[in-house]
Parts: sequence; C-alpha cells; structure tokens
Amino acid sequence: MSRAFVKESDGEEDQEVPELQVSRHRNLVTPSGLRQIEATVERLQADLTEARAASDRSTVKRIQRDLRYWTDRLRTAEVVTTVAATGTVRFGSTVLLEKQDGERVDYQIVGEDEADPAKGRISYVSPIARMLIGAYVENVVALADGEARILEIS
Repeated sequence: MSRAFVKESDGEEDQEVPELQVSRHRNLVTPSGLRQIEATVERLQADLTEARAASDRSTVKRIQRDLRYWTDRLRTAEVVTTVAATGTVRFGSTVLLEKQDGERVDYQIVGEDEADPAKGRISYVSPIARMLIGAYVENVVALADGEARILEIS
C-alpha cells in the first residue's frame, strides 16, 4: 500500500496535556462558588461528549484534564455559609475600604476558584485578604498603593 494515502499524525494528538495545578490550600468556597464549580463540571461533561462525537482527540484530552481538575475541586469543596455579622472580617465578608485619596473600594473574600479581582472578589489566601481577615471597622490596613480604612463589613 502506498504511504501517499495514509494520514500521518501531526503530533498534536500524541502530545501530553499538562495537568492543572491544584492549590495546597483548603478549598473553601461560598455557596455561589460551589454553584460555579458545579456548572463548570456540567459544561465540561457536555463539551467532552461533543468532542468525542467529533473525534477531536486533542480537545478530548484537554477537556478530560480540565474535568479532572474541576471534579477534584468539587469533591474537596468546603462550603462556608455566611453567619450573622460579627463585626470582624472573615471568609465571605464584603469589606468597604476608603483609601487616603478618598477612593472607596469593595472586596469580597472568596475561595480561590471564584476569585476575580477585577470584580472585587479576592481569594482568601491573597495578601490583601490575609491583611483584612480578623480586622474591624475603623482599622487601617496597608495596601500596595497606600493605607486604607475599613468603613463597613457585611
């Protein structure tokens, strides 16, 4: 048989897909964060079915890798429900800060997978969150761009 009609591998499907790194920290999540993880697992399962139907091996490998990560995150999730306000910053708290220039900024302390700093959601293991956890209204914290005073905790 002539080799002219045999598809040669482009090497893409043979390449290993590196595993996603799982954090060494506890997998604390808010109830909303748990729903996000569950939705991600469901979406990936649907994507995997489509990729298999299309015989897209490289996509199947990538999705399987992502599915392993998110399934593990779902399995290890520790949901932290909010409790009555204690006046102290803790996991799940939203903190209103006032910077020296008068600018106000909100941060909600959430799990690593639900963090989105652009939207004010910061991971509980981030440097800012670690400074805030345990603080009270009127405490002053040192941010990278100057000090800020805690105005409100909810």
